[in-house]
Amino acid sequence: MTTWTIAPEPYDSPVAAALWRAYYTEVSDRWYLLHEGHRTGPAELEREIAARTGAELAPPGGALLVARYGGEPAGTAGVRLLAPDTAELTRVFLSPHTRGLGGAAPLVRAAEEAARSLGARRMILDTRTDLVEARTLYARLGYTETERHNEDPYAEHWFTKDLGLKPASAVAAAPARSRTARR
Repeated sequence: MTTWTIAPEPYDSPVAAALWRAYYTEVSDRWYLLHEGHRTGPAELEREIAARTGAELAPPGGALLVARYGGEPAGTAGVRLLAPDTAELTRVFLSPHTRGLGGAAPLVRAAEEAARSLGARRMILDTRTDLVEARTLYARLGYTETERHNEDPYAEHWFTKDLGLKPASAVAAAPARSRTARR
């Protein structure tokens, strides 16, 4: 039985950088292929990857989680505080070869725990119409579609979820813990 593990990772680590490149390449290529019939140009790809470092996902106001499948880096989820009680879920990604193997839900749940540990009571996110898999996942995990909450030109759907608040003892332990799921 192969195991999923999910743990915090520095946003600027080589693992995080490689997963960011894979994520951004996929979502950018999907958008360009759908709307313009070509993949992202190499110069644009490099410019956008470099411009979006992920620094907002560093403590104390954020977290980047890396999912590993059988010990190998396979995905990410980022959380950043937008207000004292509101966090944004971002950079949710699983490598194509690990999709359908049970990692997405534990990854999002770990991000929710990270948001709670930052004091958030609510998680928000945005996504696009063509990212059907993401919208399906969020709905299945209790996110509800809501009004626009940002001006991202690529966002077409906005979601929210009430996270409640865990007891202080559980919150204090959340960032250091590694979540494990078996498949």
